[in-house]
Amino acid sequence: MSLFKARDWWSTVLGEKEEFDQGCLCLADVDNTGNGQGDGAQAEDLLLEVHLRDPILQVEVGKFVSGTEMLHLAVLHSRKLCVYSVSGSLGNVEHGTQYQIKLMYEHNLQRTACNMTYGSFGGVKGRDLICIQSMDGMLMVFEQESYAFGRFLPGSLLPGPLAYSSRTDSFITVSSCRQVESYKYQVLAFATDADKRQETEQQKLGSGKRLVVDWTLNIGEQALDICIVSFNQSASSVFVLGERNFFCLKDNGQIRFMKKLDCSPSCFLPYCSVSEGTINTLIGNHNNMLHIYQDVTLKWATQLPHIPVAVRVGCLHDLKGVIVTLSDDGHLQCSYLGTDPSLFQAPKVESRELNYDELDIELKELQKIIKDVNKSQGVWPMTEREDDLKVSAVVSPNFDSVTQSTDVEVGADLVPSVTVKVTLQNRVTLQKIRLSVYVQPPLVLTCDQFTFEFMAPEMTRTVGFSVYLKGSYLPSELEGNAVVSYSRPTGIPRVSQCKFRLPLKLICLPGQPSKTASHKLTIDTNKSPVSLLSLFPGFANQSEDDQVNVMGFRFLGGSRVTLLASKTSQRYRIQSEQFEDLWLITNELIIRLQEYFEKQGIKDFACSFSGSVPLQEYFELIDHHFELRINGEKLEELLSERAVQFRAIQRRLLTRFKDKTPAPLQHLDTLLDGTYKQVISLADAVEENQDNLFQSFTRLKSATHLVILLIGLWQKLSADQIAVLEAAFLPLQQDTQELGWEETVDAAISHLLKTCLSKSSKEQALNLSSQLSIPKDTSRLKKRITLLCDRLAKGGRLCLSTDAAAPQTMVMPGGCATIPESDLEERSVEQDSTELFTNHKHLIVETPIAEVSPLQGVSE
Repeated sequence: MSLFKARDWWSTVLGEKEEFDQGCLCLADVDNTGNGQGDGAQAEDLLLEVHLRDPILQVEVGKFVSGTEMLHLAVLHSRKLCVYSVSGSLGNVEHGTQYQIKLMYEHNLQRTACNMTYGSFGGVKGRDLICIQSMDGMLMVFEQESYAFGRFLPGSLLPGPLAYSSRTDSFITVSSCRQVESYKYQVLAFATDADKRQETEQQKLGSGKRLVVDWTLNIGEQALDICIVSFNQSASSVFVLGERNFFCLKDNGQIRFMKKLDCSPSCFLPYCSVSEGTINTLIGNHNNMLHIYQDVTLKWATQLPHIPVAVRVGCLHDLKGVIVTLSDDGHLQCSYLGTDPSLFQAPKVESRELNYDELDIELKELQKIIKDVNKSQGVWPMTEREDDLKVSAVVSPNFDSVTQSTDVEVGADLVPSVTVKVTLQNRVTLQKIRLSVYVQPPLVLTCDQFTFEFMAPEMTRTVGFSVYLKGSYLPSELEGNAVVSYSRPTGIPRVSQCKFRLPLKLICLPGQPSKTASHKLTIDTNKSPVSLLSLFPGFANQSEDDQVNVMGFRFLGGSRVTLLASKTSQRYRIQSEQFEDLWLITNELIIRLQEYFEKQGIKDFACSFSGSVPLQEYFELIDHHFELRINGEKLEELLSERAVQFRAIQRRLLTRFKDKTPAPLQHLDTLLDGTYKQVISLADAVEENQDNLFQSFTRLKSATHLVILLIGLWQKLSADQIAVLEAAFLPLQQDTQELGWEETVDAAISHLLKTCLSKSSKEQALNLSSQLSIPKDTSRLKKRITLLCDRLAKGGRLCLSTDAAAPQTMVMPGGCATIPESDLEERSVEQDSTELFTNHKHLIVETPIAEVSPLQGVSE
């Protein structure tokens, strides 16, 4: 911000809802009075206002009428050029001088105009010619009342700013190639006519001349405006305002100087300087600032009330150096540079001596009041937020009569769908209410976004949607989440959420129990076994013996899980061919057991796990997921190489096709076709790998949930400790190449090992890497997971509070070893951990369930 503001001399607003550009401002003695001001006119007087039917692109004042050297007004429309005469006549009443505008002549344009420039083209004396540039790059020259000629600029794509240099008799513009180009007027006059753009036979024989550029300069950016400055006959300068720089060029196109601008410019105007050999430049920018440069040195900065799109300097009412600016919405201001700063000055206060003893007593009283308030009701009122909006979700107990599943990839099974209804009830008027519903893939929703307007309090809205399984693999969870974001009447944003649980039968069917399985888990309880039929109604056929102790589950994806309950040993076994498939049934079993005993009024029910934590099977899923990530990186790198090769061959072929002399293709077309097929096949391979990676990540999340559950049952972890494990092992909802599961979990577990599970203060001093990148392999991650389980087995406590950073002294029951303090001890721990967390795929407790057929029941 500038210290000084432009001092407002006079300002007004032009038109209503009009738009203005740099060509809409012209400062000249248009009525030819010679004194630069109307007779007896005041600055705020409107001398003339005329409504023209067509939009105005640019206005200029010059000697445009033959037979006279008086100034006339040229107005450029999109398809017309009009030249007017402005004159004033003395009135006979108190209104004073009256001004009239008279059309002298007009030219109808065959092409849409962009801008124009004027000057004494070809060195003519006493008159000005006009050159109009069209939107397609054609220069049309008018010798006052007659049309002279038109020429197309070579290689023109988009028109740029146009200016005329009288000293070199040339037109200067900036092409779409971002280079300044200069064309001699004589070359334009004798070049081929614009109506004959194609080379004719006469041109090939030598008649006519080709339009050749005089000089070019690449400035590397588009130009906003061009201005030619010549304050003496010996030299002139070409000023070009770019998007980030402004340039001063010599007549031959050499750079005299350039200046990099700090802000995006909007307009500029070079004018004469009081110092010999220098030029002053006014540059307006989009920060409402006007900078004055002497060559490249900033001499003054002033603030404007608007963003200027055009700026001029003139003499008004004998006041020299008036700066006239125009904004795009019609704010016209005449101002001057002053040194009277507009600063706020605080009023003087009465000085009095301070009694510091009284201030200390007052401060202590205020601190006591603040402390009492914080103790009684807290810092923030939390009650209002929960009462503003109540969100509830209800899952239908029955499937939809007509399934809503479409485009499923499950197989031959009929995929059911279930309806979920979410109800919103507001207490006060709320705004911008948006409901978003999330479920775990491959579960999908028929609609997941809803918007509401609660214009009055105590309103109730209910929306319904269906959920079904779309993919051929299992979701990692059956829990959904409904999140509502809204704004309170005071404008404060709030978020409320409600979770709902989908039924197991949505993704699972009754199946035949399996006698053998590759992966088995045994869950211990402290209560008598419960009939599986009462736990899972609808998943077993009713038999004479209602103590059903074997039950089979078949998921819609095709995998099978078998559940066995012991009649006397208070144990349950879950077995399957896929390790990750054990998770949903195991979790569902524990939840239904807890609900069953709660209904019975039993509150001390507990589950435990005394087997070996299945880390080896878990590590196999980690390796498979990591292998797909590495494969994806290789495929993308190879695809990038083939794409570069494809574009290089295209450029070679394009060069051959453009060559006027035919040349053999040298099998470039065959190479292009082969490369194209490789690009397509690699793109298909990348998509297939991404699908496989997404499925692998979902299976990895299921296995992670199972491992966390088993660790919690094994070490009897509290809910807070399990939440810490879930935050460390499940930090991502989506896996990407830039940020993947392996490096994120590795950093989280490393943090736990160096804080709450640290061996000593030396480990706490180690800092984690600030940048996560994909590791070379998973050996370090697997080592840290094993070490985490080992330290939990030896009494480690998971906690994220600050007091957990101190090294823990753990007393182990049964003579367990303490956490090692040296590297040799750590290596021995890793060996013990390898023995502790078995590699066997049959994960059974030390005292196994009876060696009978699983289908014949389970007994001790």
